[in-house]
Amino acid sequence: MDTSDPLSAPGWHGLPPTAGSDLLGSPVAGERSGLLSLLAPAMVAGSLTELAWVGAHALLYPLGTRTEQLRPDARFRPGTQPPAVRALFAENPLVARIPVILVHGLVDNRSIFTVMRRSLRRRGFAQVCTWNYSPLLRDVESAAAALGTHIERICQETGHDRVYVVGHSLGGLVARYLVQRLGGDRRIESLVTLGTPHAGTRLAHVLPTPLVRQLRPGSPLLRELAEPAPGCRTRITAIYSDLDQVLVPSRVGRCDHPDLQARNVLVRGVGHMSLPIHRAVVDEVAATLAGRRTVADVVPGNTAVAIA
Repeated sequence: MDTSDPLSAPGWHGLPPTAGSDLLGSPVAGERSGLLSLLAPAMVAGSLTELAWVGAHALLYPLGTRTEQLRPDARFRPGTQPPAVRALFAENPLVARIPVILVHGLVDNRSIFTVMRRSLRRRGFAQVCTWNYSPLLRDVESAAAALGTHIERICQETGHDRVYVVGHSLGGLVARYLVQRLGGDRRIESLVTLGTPHAGTRLAHVLPTPLVRQLRPGSPLLRELAEPAPGCRTRITAIYSDLDQVLVPSRVGRCDHPDLQARNVLVRGVGHMSLPIHRAVVDEVAATLAGRRTVADVVPGNTAVAIA
């Protein structure tokens, strides 16, 4: 599939209600085992990209420690944008003005979104900003409350009632907790998570800190998120990869909840840290926020899309 066009839509494919099946009904790529799958060209290329980006991100990290102020792009004029950008917002041009807030993951900062922030602006989103939370964060609940306060401030400054949120890794879980448990669905129109451990990750058993313990499968926090959430208004898109080194197994990146308007998108051969810079992922995020993706005609709990 050509991912250079932000309007290029991956096909919809209904899956059996089991979490571990791909478009053909066989085990998903994230669950395939064996040396052969690891040596596949896409996997090798994805691993090399991951290593290169981790090195570049290490250099950019110090530049992302300061909190970013929202600066609307005054140059934005729908009529002056390229045809592909105008087409992206053809159904509702006002969507381009809705603030987009990018939330980083654990032991990270806004520098992880250096590429995505610029790319979303180039695709026509006029108000894109990042949000840093404390590196001394002790639990998801307090970070979610702080994010809610930040969103209220953004709404007051911009005059918008609703915002979009994109969360990488832990940032996606923080935003989901805000949506489900703290009334954040009143403000967050659409939430996109990238490599977020919605069902926990076995890797969380390695580090016994209070925050990391919340990311273990079956933790009290994840059991709370599994509770009923009737009437939740936020649309959720969970993008996860079969090459994610942090989500173990990779299917935990799916958001499967009967009460949520959730859509799961599998990308192949993209590492955990590379998700925010991968072009197909950025295209998918842009199309989702612009309203070009929908879960209205898909049975809840039985959604799956794959992009290359």
